[in-house]
Amino acid sequence: MESIQAIKQRFEIIGNTPTLNRALEKAIRVAPTDISVLVTGESGVGKESIPKIIHQLSHRKHNKYIAVNCGAIPEGTIDSELFGHEKGAFTGATQTRNGYFEVADGGTIFLDEVGELPLTTQVRLLRVLENGEFIKVGSSKVQKTNVRIVAATNVNMFEAIEKEKFREDLYYRLSTVDIHLPPLRERQEDIHLLFRKFASDFALKYKMPTVKLTDNAVQLLLKHRWSGNIRQLRNVAEQVSVLEQNRTISSEVLRSYLPVSGATNLPAVVKTSKSESDFSTEREILYKVLFDMKSDLNDLKKLTMELMKSGNTKDVEKDNEQLIQKIYGDNDATLEETMLFEEPAIKTPEVLSIPEKTNDITTDKYHFAEEIEEEETLSLHDKELELIKKSLERHNGKRKLAASELGISERTLYRKIKQYDL
Repeated sequence: MESIQAIKQRFEIIGNTPTLNRALEKAIRVAPTDISVLVTGESGVGKESIPKIIHQLSHRKHNKYIAVNCGAIPEGTIDSELFGHEKGAFTGATQTRNGYFEVADGGTIFLDEVGELPLTTQVRLLRVLENGEFIKVGSSKVQKTNVRIVAATNVNMFEAIEKEKFREDLYYRLSTVDIHLPPLRERQEDIHLLFRKFASDFALKYKMPTVKLTDNAVQLLLKHRWSGNIRQLRNVAEQVSVLEQNRTISSEVLRSYLPVSGATNLPAVVKTSKSESDFSTEREILYKVLFDMKSDLNDLKKLTMELMKSGNTKDVEKDNEQLIQKIYGDNDATLEETMLFEEPAIKTPEVLSIPEKTNDITTDKYHFAEEIEEEETLSLHDKELELIKKSLERHNGKRKLAASELGISERTLYRKIKQYDL
């Protein structure tokens, strides 16, 4: 078994913090087994080094090692990427494709950002962990795979489990051994060592002298919080190496490359989750708006009926002054002008389809107005059924013309006819 120091040299790991050494010791001890490992830690702490160590020290080192960033694959295609798909399984699947679990058979798969996996994919992954079985998308054939799974996440898994974003049974299957990498702020004695390593690498890369920090600059380096961890430290070392002509860096110069504590130029993260009380308030407002619209609609029907009965707009306007003001607002136009030239806020099929006068004395000319006064149903089901019936009657049962008038496809109309048993 290789020593921790030999592993550090082999994989270019800088630092001698006890927590870092403990994480490397765990990786070395678990590597010869097939136990699943979960690597945890903040973003930028170097979690990707642990699965490489485990793979290279295992009996699988001569087989495939595949690293998959679960957070970078769209939800609709991640099952196909991991487990493969059959030809014709979905639009664009022009040929059969082998997934990562099939390609890496006998090797190791590193699932980075495993906390971002969709719940449906988590079920499939759990089956692989339990009995090594998976099914391609669009297939019914069960396939076997022999892979070692090492996962990593910067998500608080217990919070994700509480919010039902991650399966608890999958978490315990993945975290048979949990390896935690400490953030850079907890490795203060390693910060200057890492900076010097990065500065040396960039000097070699860009063919220029290596930058050096003054004592005050070193103290500033150690006091900084480094929320981006090793990745942020590396970026600062690269910027200083490239941009500064003076190769001795003072604390004043270094401070200009460090973000002010608590300040950021990044976009603000707005909390979008809503509490139950927020939804209740929105629901009450929506109900109020709907009831107000219903009241206005009934008032408009009443006004139309009275106008049709009397035929005198002046009398109707005088008797219903407050009602007209409510519906049409404050303006100087008469009722007749308003109804002729201004569309009401709410139109109904009944108001817009006033029947023509007839000389038949047996016809009740106020029958239409009485129908308008009836209470209108707010059921979408009834409205949809009524419109389909009217359209079919108007076009003598010709579905194509009726579908065109309703603005839907003939196939959808046919389905609705079957659904409503018309």
